[in-house]
Amino acid sequence: MSTRTWDPHPLPLSIVERLERKGALTDVDLLDEMKEIYGDISFRELNKALMRLEVTGSIRVTRLMKGKRQVELAHSKR
Repeated sequence: MSTRTWDPHPLPLSIVERLERKGALTDVDLLDEMKEIYGDISFRELNKALMRLEVTGSIRVTRLMKGKRQVELAHSKR
C-alpha cells in the first residue's frame, strides 16, 4: 500500500501556469515540463489532469497526428 501526500501545488494549476508562460505545447513536452516540477509523474496522471481541465473549459486539446496532441489555453470571450 503506497501512501501519497497531498501536494500544495496541484497538477492542474501547474499545467495552466506553464501554458500561460510558454503558450501551446505538445502533450509530450508538457509531460517533460511537469516531470521537472513533480519528478516521477506518469502520462496517465497528466491525461487525467488534462481531461479535468478540458471538461471545465480551461484548456483545449487537439490532435496533431497519431499519438501526439497539442495542449493550449482556451480563451473565453468576455
